[in-house]
Amino acid sequence: MATKITVNKNGSLRIEGDIEIYDANGGKYDLAGRSVIGLCRCGASNNKPFCDGAHARCGFESEVVATALPAPKPKA
Repeated sequence: MATKITVNKNGSLRIEGDIEIYDANGGKYDLAGRSVIGLCRCGASNNKPFCDGAHARCGFESEVVATALPAPKPKA
């Protein structure tokens, strides 16, 4: 199954599928077997990079609609 990422209205990024997450130093997060997680978009979570519901308390608002990205620029 392909990994699915859903940008939730006024909330987290919901990630579903075979997931591995690493920190900037290459350390792997222990997801305890989860196949669905939420990643923080608001910056207010006390459990970053994971969502803890803080977006509801801090007033975070972000409603996005899917669009097409422009083609990548050719590498020189």
